[in-house]
Amino acid sequence: MDEIKESLMFKGVAERLTLGITRILENMPGVVDVRLAEREPAEKRSLLSWEQKNTCILPEDLRDFYLTTDGFTLTWSVKLDNECVPLGCMMVNSVARLCPLLQPVSLFSLPNAPSLADLDWEENSTERLADAPAAPHFDSRSRIFELDSCGGSGKVCLVYKNCTPGVVAQKSEIWFLDRSLYWHFMTTTFTSYYRLMITHLGLPEWQYAFTPYGPSPQAKQWASLYQPLTFSSELSLADPAGDSYINKLDPTKAFKGKAKVCAPKKKQSAQCNLGSGTTAKSQASTGRHSGAKR
Repeated sequence: MDEIKESLMFKGVAERLTLGITRILENMPGVVDVRLAEREPAEKRSLLSWEQKNTCILPEDLRDFYLTTDGFTLTWSVKLDNECVPLGCMMVNSVARLCPLLQPVSLFSLPNAPSLADLDWEENSTERLADAPAAPHFDSRSRIFELDSCGGSGKVCLVYKNCTPGVVAQKSEIWFLDRSLYWHFMTTTFTSYYRLMITHLGLPEWQYAFTPYGPSPQAKQWASLYQPLTFSSELSLADPAGDSYINKLDPTKAFKGKAKVCAPKKKQSAQCNLGSGTTAKSQASTGRHSGAKR
């Protein structure tokens, strides 16, 4: 009996946590094996320990999320040729795995070994738009923590900028680091990012919609199949004019029937008819005149 109650309680929490996306996925054609990992809430002491260790204050919405579930993992697959192929993955690392992207230098590392801090240079800021937020730094000016590894296609990170050594950082943002180690701004709050993740169904490379070049052609095909409304209505940053890679159909031109062209009146026949009528009238008048003379 207790197990049934716990199962019902988990289903209720999962329904609120996933915003009902599991039922939507299960009703999609070809989607199979929708799995949501059950996790216990994080303890408050683990959150406090993380903040003290990293000299950062967790945002309020992320703290509430961890107090509901210590991390989040929802996966789903599609059935192709009687084979289940893993496709969608929504993930938020647990508190224990919310690790710094920049690990401290080890005593056994080479003294002249290159690091991510070597990628920071001032010319990079001049290439960005004037209204774009400043990108994070790989040195001590920023504190970066990995939220999602994105299956190896990049990293979604919780970023604290303008940090001072020894001072607790409070304001955070969500950024995406692609495989070429370029930063792309996503949202200012974790709640907004979580909604984006749910809306994009965890499809492969959905984070690249926030980059100038967009996702790969294969990822676009999956998005057009399982996310047609959002995928077709959102203008890609890589193509401001619209989704040029989608075949657009104009029904007014494609299904327009052939217009019936009215045959022009033949002038020659009209002239012939007019000439024949004139000849008949002249013959009739000639006959009347000849009859009168007789």
